[in-house]
Amino acid sequence: MGLTNMTEIQAKTIPSLLLGLNVVGSAKTGSGKTLAFLIPAVEFLHTLKFKQRNGTGCIIITPTRELCIQTYGVLKQLLKYHSLTFGMVMGGANRAAEAEKLYWGMNIVVATPGRLLDHLQNTEGFMVKNLWCFIIDEVDKILHIGFEEDIKKIIKLLPSRKRQSVMFSATSSFKSHALTTMITGIKFEPHCVGADVKSETASSLTGVTQGYLVVPSEKRFHTLFAILKKYRKNKVIVFFNSCRAVEFFHDLLNYIDVKCMCIHGKQKQEKRTKTFFQFSNSSDGILLATNLAARGIDIPDVGWIVQYDPPEDITEYIHKVGRTARGVGGTGRAILMLRPEEVKFVRYLKRAGIPLNELDINSKTPVVDIQESIEGLIGRNFHLRKLAQEAYQAYVRAYKSHRINFVFDADKLDLEKVGKSFGLIRPPTYHL
Repeated sequence: MGLTNMTEIQAKTIPSLLLGLNVVGSAKTGSGKTLAFLIPAVEFLHTLKFKQRNGTGCIIITPTRELCIQTYGVLKQLLKYHSLTFGMVMGGANRAAEAEKLYWGMNIVVATPGRLLDHLQNTEGFMVKNLWCFIIDEVDKILHIGFEEDIKKIIKLLPSRKRQSVMFSATSSFKSHALTTMITGIKFEPHCVGADVKSETASSLTGVTQGYLVVPSEKRFHTLFAILKKYRKNKVIVFFNSCRAVEFFHDLLNYIDVKCMCIHGKQKQEKRTKTFFQFSNSSDGILLATNLAARGIDIPDVGWIVQYDPPEDITEYIHKVGRTARGVGGTGRAILMLRPEEVKFVRYLKRAGIPLNELDINSKTPVVDIQESIEGLIGRNFHLRKLAQEAYQAYVRAYKSHRINFVFDADKLDLEKVGKSFGLIRPPTYHL
């Protein structure tokens, strides 16, 4: 795998796990925590001479399908010269094929919570009586998106025998005895380790140059277009707050010859997986994404992050920016686009210890007014016009329900100007 030295979290975690201790670990994204729990798990089962007929000896739970695929990919590299059987089970994949593999014996299972629970409840021959290691990655994310009850049900279906319990996160906020007890369903004293996680603030964004642009609604797309044209030879991720916005801007940009890919929650899993690996393996390119790509996913060499729509809170801002400057010594740049009425959010971030400087886009990246051309295109193209209308409505809905509503106040939106950012001369009626 080309690795010669351990990262900080690996050096702190691997010895404890090899001793069989229960571990609660925290480390910033891109710090190597996936290998920190995979290496001891593989070593443990190898030492036990675990065979296919022994069933499942290790279960690894991840909150999203993309993180499941990524973890599986790392495990596959790690097991290149081992005989242990392994696989992944997740929503959107072929359940029957998964069930057959589980029936014949899958020593290490990487899974999302819902699909794992389904197999534990309904798949004949899924043998977990020899389970030795139970790992939950991104545990705070799992709780945040509502998988707590699934985790509790999974615990009840696992054998009561003594096993090693391991939990990891990119933040330190979940490290409490009460929470670990709740998740595992048992009382244990975890060995807590951490690296590079002081708090959910700028400490986790080392190596990222952060800035913000103040752009009125009607000029937002012009500005994005200029940024993407200038940095198209880099690897860029642009975040939006809705699947509809991702779909619209993906189709619009490709139509006007700014080639890009997209990933969002309404896509079929096969398409999401293909896009994820295509963008990961490329040296440049543009990926449009929803929050789906904001947490835990490790895409190498991302040079720029653009938050086109406002994040819900500081934590979401951090996780989106954290998609760049991955790994030890990594660097990257992040841009937050704000309307003039939203500049108060900068003070909100700075109070949390996140340094941002205002950027002047026109000084280095001239913004050309293409509004008339875009409006003409969307007026003539039924497909783009329909997507634009749906994306506009999704934007207003998201804005109306924003958590920080004293900054992002829907009553202050000029809906006609918002419509122009989607190329609409007359936006559809929306009652705030």
